[in-house]
Amino acid sequence: MARGWESKSVEEQMANALESPVAQAGDGHVSEEARRAAEVVRAARDRQLQGLNLQRENILSQKTSNAGRRAALEAALAHIESQIQSIG
Repeated sequence: MARGWESKSVEEQMANALESPVAQAGDGHVSEEARRAAEVVRAARDRQLQGLNLQRENILSQKTSNAGRRAALEAALAHIESQIQSIG
């Protein structure tokens, strides 16, 4: 399945957010910039999960008696479910 530049950007943002320590003020509060960055990453992850769940539902709704088509749908479903597991 082809991946667009947007999903790569989301993955980069998530990786950067996980690698960099959260900037905290001396009193233990998270900085506004760190809070915004975390919100952007969270929103991107939520959108990505929503898209994967929609794809999953689409595959589950398809019925076929063709063995080759069924195998392709099962492979696509397994791939999407593995992506959901890795994000969730």
